[in-house]
Amino acid sequence: MKLLNRTILLVEDSQDDVFFMNRACKKALVTNPINVAQDGQEAIDYLSGEGKFKDRKQFELPAVVLLDLKLPHKNGLEVLQWIRSRPQFKTLIVVLLTSSRENRDVEAAYKLGANAFLVKPSHFDHLVEMLKAFKVFWIDQNEFPDSINSSET
Repeated sequence: MKLLNRTILLVEDSQDDVFFMNRACKKALVTNPINVAQDGQEAIDYLSGEGKFKDRKQFELPAVVLLDLKLPHKNGLEVLQWIRSRPQFKTLIVVLLTSSRENRDVEAAYKLGANAFLVKPSHFDHLVEMLKAFKVFWIDQNEFPDSINSSET
């Protein structure tokens, strides 16, 4: 199963970063719907289908989570740990997308089950190039298990 047209959940508290990600996705021809959670607890609520995220037609379970590390309420590592502790999300693709280059963050993310750890580029054109590579690998070439998006929480 391919990721084409499957939802991506962007967990990002910076409105500027959300704006640039959306712009860069368009330029990189990433056409998947992107839903945004603005903090760690909101990401958990989204994945749980709680509160304002109950409507799964509007807030479809994502096939990929792009997860920032430094977030209010619950940080990215806490969100990742929560995701991996839920059987229905064992195969959910989680890519850390953060400004941290700290080895301890990279180590912790992979130990908790991250699928990838990407450092946010500081230049828009580099972000576009990263998203083009993301598209080729995760959207165009990678095969996903049928269980992605088929499980209800």
